[in-house]
Amino acid sequence: MKIVIRAGVLLSLATLNAAATSQDEAFQKIAGDYVEQYLRANPEQATDLGDHRFDGELTDYSAEAQAKDLATQKEFREKLTAIDGSQLTGANGVDFRILKENIDYQIFRAEDLKEPDWNPLVYMQSLANSLYLLVARDFAPAEKRLPNLRQRMEKIPRVIAQAKTNLQHPPRIHTETAIEQTQGAINLVRQEMAPLLDQAPQKDLAPLQEKTATALEEYKRWLQNDLLARSNGNFRLGAEKYRKKLHFALASDLSMEEIMKRAQTNLQQTQIAIYETALPLYKKHFPNTDAATLADKHKVTAAVLDKLAEQHPNDATVVDFAKTVVTEATSFVKQHELVTVPNVSLDVIPMPEFKRGVAIAYCDAPGPLEKNGKTFFAVAPTPKDWSKERKESFFREYNNYMIRDLTVHEAMPGHYLQLAHANEFRAPTLVRAIFRSGPFIEGWAVYCEQMMAEQGYGGPEVKMQQLKMRLRAICNAILDQSIHAGNMTEKEAMDLMTKEGYQQEGEAVAKWKRVRLTSAQLSTYFVGATEHLDLRAAEQEKLGGDFNLKKYNDQVISYGSPPVKYVRELMGL
Repeated sequence: MKIVIRAGVLLSLATLNAAATSQDEAFQKIAGDYVEQYLRANPEQATDLGDHRFDGELTDYSAEAQAKDLATQKEFREKLTAIDGSQLTGANGVDFRILKENIDYQIFRAEDLKEPDWNPLVYMQSLANSLYLLVARDFAPAEKRLPNLRQRMEKIPRVIAQAKTNLQHPPRIHTETAIEQTQGAINLVRQEMAPLLDQAPQKDLAPLQEKTATALEEYKRWLQNDLLARSNGNFRLGAEKYRKKLHFALASDLSMEEIMKRAQTNLQQTQIAIYETALPLYKKHFPNTDAATLADKHKVTAAVLDKLAEQHPNDATVVDFAKTVVTEATSFVKQHELVTVPNVSLDVIPMPEFKRGVAIAYCDAPGPLEKNGKTFFAVAPTPKDWSKERKESFFREYNNYMIRDLTVHEAMPGHYLQLAHANEFRAPTLVRAIFRSGPFIEGWAVYCEQMMAEQGYGGPEVKMQQLKMRLRAICNAILDQSIHAGNMTEKEAMDLMTKEGYQQEGEAVAKWKRVRLTSAQLSTYFVGATEHLDLRAAEQEKLGGDFNLKKYNDQVISYGSPPVKYVRELMGL
């Protein structure tokens, strides 16, 4: 019998295997119990993930419920501490660390961040998204979804009362955005439930709709007349909290300082790359230009981007144009054999009003626990109150070529394809299904932009947009850290985006808003893409001439959406 020596103790292989099996069973029991209580405590998240047992419930934001949840997190943390992670086998070894990191993050959020006390946007998950998920997703017949919709509307006044009790001194930008999104929630209740209600008319639901809309209108007035006046909180998270949140949110081995160093280096490298791509296009569009002008990197790049921006959609055409581009990008991926394309439906839709005001577009994939759900690629027309000039600036930013790059990121072969693989092709473990890594998901999408440009998608015109988006991802990381761990001003932020990143004024204004509303999230694009590109380079170095891009891409997305550091480990790199 083979003998293994560990810590001065002789153990038989059979004993080791028995210990590992015991630890695996213990971990899986803890993981299953944790996920069950997590879904029960976060019913809106459960709906989003595709578990519909709690579709009639809303989160309890009371102080008592928050204290109970924190105690539960600590209890599970102690149970995990009792597990010997080194004895776990198979997928459990990675899942153990993922679960532990996520529980630590939940404890940090409860003890240090305390968002329900100062961020009114927290409550929009219950006041709007909880209803939208039941209306928009055809996971069950209307007759089955409507009773849960009714129950959630009945619970909205309780959530409003808890928000009023908890919220003290939010940052002004958070309250202003909550006011905008609450109006979107009102419109959702009054008008946008019609597609579901028309499938199974219920006359007795109308009074509840009116009561719910009235409660939301009263809440909006409270936000405007009471909370806004005392919304004097600092939108900057502060260096200490930001460092901790960044560590948890990214689950990366890169430190805050290393991220900033690499971002600044990448900024210079990408500015050179975009100039080199722009130069032939500049000569094409502006022939007979003198040598001095051609040597002006910023002028040449800005002029080409400005020229390409002339071809752009508008509020009336942007959604249909995105639909056309999805078909185009899908054909390109298949023809060039870049990655396996799933047979999962994708609907391109206008972004719901209550979700507008933070990002231009998003991919809304069915939850990993959902079966046969649709994926939505939501694209946002401009807000109705924007001026003609601001709308023009916005769509010059999101011109025809940029929409192509954006579609690569959000849909094909970015988020839509990767999440379809994770959900449909190779169902990940329960832990990886519930606790997906933002940097892996966003990093894959940014990596896909570069990969498609490398393969020639859209020619140099789209490559210009890809490099511009790369600059945006870099600027995002710099902004995120400089604002929440530093004192970057609005002017400094705008200068970085417009002068260094070549962004239009409308996009920069929106990003200045977004970076104040969020922290750590904007770093996920740059950090995730950096880790994905490092991973590909390591595999190319390992395999040399045997490297196959499609095989590599399929393998990377076969593990679900864990932090990239664990994908590297699983691939033996």
